[in-house]
Parts: sequence; C-alpha cells; structure tokens
Amino acid sequence: MTSDPDPQTVTIPPPATGSPQEYDLRSPQGGLPLAVGMVIHPPSGLPGPQHVWDDTTCKRELRLLKNREAAKECRRRKKEYVKCLENRVSVLENQNKQLIEELQALKEAYCSKGE
Repeated sequence: MTSDPDPQTVTIPPPATGSPQEYDLRSPQGGLPLAVGMVIHPPSGLPGPQHVWDDTTCKRELRLLKNREAAKECRRRKKEYVKCLENRVSVLENQNKQLIEELQALKEAYCSKGE
C-alpha cells in the first residue's frame, strides 16, 4: 500500500499477479479497523481503475465504526437500566405486600377492640 503526497488519500496499486488483495486500514488512535477493502483487478493487459480510499470513504468507515460502538454501549446501558428498574419493581412489590399485611393486621386489631 502506498500513500500519495496528500495524507488524506490512500491509493492501492493493482497487484502484479492479478489476484485479489485485501487491505486493512486502521485508525491512528486505537488501532481499530477503519475498513477492509477487497480489490479485484481485471485480467492482465486490460486497463482498470485503481481503488482509491479517499478522505470521505475513510471518514465514513470511521463514523460507522464509532456508531456501531456507541450503539453497543447504548444497548448495554439500556440493559443495565432495565435490570435496575426490574429490581426496583421487585423491592416495591415486596414492600407493598408487607404494607397490605400490616394494614390487615391493624384492621383486625381495631375491629377486635371495638367489640
């Protein structure tokens, strides 16, 4: 893989053998994959365009990757939130049950004193 003088554009030259080549581009921050491109060139002797990873393609791939990670984190937080709500419901149901039992006991005690 060679890079042009413009650091935002990566030109992938056609392979000498004409076989498919796979390139893995990584972000400079964390080594996360930006894109994996499969380039298939025409048979030898036929002119074919070189595959160019321009700035917009790399930015799009990085944006999609970040979005995927953000969505994953959002789903994890949502699960945690729902679990917390379920626990709270359970505690409140138990508390409600105890209060109902206490109310019944007090009603019975009050009625028995009135007789």
